[in-house]
Amino acid sequence: MTVSVFDLFSIGIGPSSSHTVGPMRAANQFVGMLRDGGRLGALAGMRVDLYGSLAATGAGHGTMAAILLGLEGCRPETIPTRHKESRAREIEQTGVVRVDATVPVRLRERDIALHPATVLPTHSNGMRFTALDARGDVLAAETYFSVGGGFVVTEGSAHDDRHTARPVPLPYGSGAELLGICDRLDIPISEVVLRNETYSRTRGEIRSRLLDIRDVMVECEQRSIRRDGLLPGALGVRRRAKSWYERLRAEDPERRPEFAEDWVNLVALAVNEENATGGRVVTAPTNGAAGIVPAVMHYAVHYTRAGTENPDDTAVRFLLTAGAIGSLFKERASISGAEVGCQGEVGSAAAMAAAGLAEVLGGTPHQVENAAEIAMEHSLGLTCDPIAGLVQIPCIERNAISAGKAINAARMALRGDGTHRVSLDQVIETMRTTGADMHSRYKETSTGGLAVNVSVNLVEC
Repeated sequence: MTVSVFDLFSIGIGPSSSHTVGPMRAANQFVGMLRDGGRLGALAGMRVDLYGSLAATGAGHGTMAAILLGLEGCRPETIPTRHKESRAREIEQTGVVRVDATVPVRLRERDIALHPATVLPTHSNGMRFTALDARGDVLAAETYFSVGGGFVVTEGSAHDDRHTARPVPLPYGSGAELLGICDRLDIPISEVVLRNETYSRTRGEIRSRLLDIRDVMVECEQRSIRRDGLLPGALGVRRRAKSWYERLRAEDPERRPEFAEDWVNLVALAVNEENATGGRVVTAPTNGAAGIVPAVMHYAVHYTRAGTENPDDTAVRFLLTAGAIGSLFKERASISGAEVGCQGEVGSAAAMAAAGLAEVLGGTPHQVENAAEIAMEHSLGLTCDPIAGLVQIPCIERNAISAGKAINAARMALRGDGTHRVSLDQVIETMRTTGADMHSRYKETSTGGLAVNVSVNLVEC
């Protein structure tokens, strides 16, 4: 396993991990390179070029503002939403970015060069930063790629990044290897991940951090159900989480099982509406799919015996197991909609959530693996064609639908004994090759599918 659960579940800002969080981190890294190289003092100008999917849908994803704020030193993990909004307005008004919070450089969103028809070889989410001195000579330049889930690599390190092993006690690189560890040691998948995470943290620290992540997910949901009005952007999409919550609270004050699906839908909807506003969310494993894991974890905590008896233990086990599955998708295929379509985002998230729930329900490691396989098998081929380049339609409802799919996959897997014809490894490889075959217009470019067949002026929601 090369990806930590804390890298898969990282705190950031909406609306997109690959188009907002990743570019902000890349800008941070570039400024750090200038600072460490002693070149900030000579900085007088900056050029930023975006390529492929970043250029095609950057406006709807807040990419340009994220880059400018990243150049100023803002980080997605800590930037307050109000500061993000107010400072972005100030930069547009003044036309000046304070690089590393100190060096004034003239640069606005409109100055960022967009090359939507140019896809760089490494990944479709490419960006290049060029620092200039007072004479216009190049001080430094670097190309970065936002490869999904907020992960960023440079042009030279992209290959090595995907195959760098961490010094963990129980390494695995496939679902088969993961199951082999579980069988040999007679431990659940969550315990494998827990032991691997102890390479850098104590068990107590791991538990505490996972509960903090759980809390941020819940806080995101709670913020959303207090807000109404329209989501930002040209679509004029109406927020529904608040009215749904008020109706559900009146209809189901005692949280009866027959309303479980309604509450799951609400959590997914609420999280993704908050993400669409640029609010604070947890990548799970991406922002575009951020509502699925919290929604299914809500089900695990409120509607299972383990959850009602010990909600904290349930959340920890759920997230550890989901992280194990997410790491396989990240390493063996992709979690980037711009690389493999929406199957890599909501499909991966559904598989992660299904696995987490299956373990909470008492499933064996083989049943857990089966649950993840079922969820992804029936997400294969999902396109990413957001209308107007916004992470709203079909993204928000798709999270709710996929949360229900994850619950169904877990329950189907537990009706079996863990044996099945198609393995998780096979379905991950199928997802990877399907993404490679998928036309680029269906991979977060807003040039195909719903994005061109639904008129923005006629959309109602």
